[in-house]
Amino acid sequence: MARVAVATLTAAGHEVQVENLYEAGFAPGLTPAERASYYGRPFDSSAVRAQVERLLRAEGLVLVFPTWWFGFPAILKGWFDRVWAPGIAYDHAGDLGPIRPRLHKLRRALAVTSLGAPWWVDRFVLRQPVRRVLKTALLGTCAPACKFGMLSLYKAERLGESQVTAFRARIERALGNWS
Repeated sequence: MARVAVATLTAAGHEVQVENLYEAGFAPGLTPAERASYYGRPFDSSAVRAQVERLLRAEGLVLVFPTWWFGFPAILKGWFDRVWAPGIAYDHAGDLGPIRPRLHKLRRALAVTSLGAPWWVDRFVLRQPVRRVLKTALLGTCAPACKFGMLSLYKAERLGESQVTAFRARIERALGNWS
């Protein structure tokens, strides 16, 4: 899925920077300095400076990940915790009220994920928790002008080649419209 996304965006003339958290050895847990500075000023982002700089430059974001237990993989959740931090993705309100967004350059985001469950469990039983967190909690508060889309590949462990090919085509169509 990630290779299809990169190839589609590159073919359309976009500059693509790939961030593979596993290959980079990204540590998902907040460091003691990060945790101690979360509500202080400034947040200690020194350990994730490269990821922060890429996020702040990004105009588009494609997240490709498996959904585990209807949530993010721990490494991706840690990336949000450590990189989408105060003073970077948002500012705390003085009275700890609603946060103020900072990711004004981020205009488009697409989440591409796979799930073992059927679509109806995600949508009707659990009300799409990953989509809600991305759209409302993260992008809605940190990048409110960002257009968001999500593609979910359901019953991923039991798919045939034609279903995988059809999903690849959905990725190409979704990213082919990015301008």
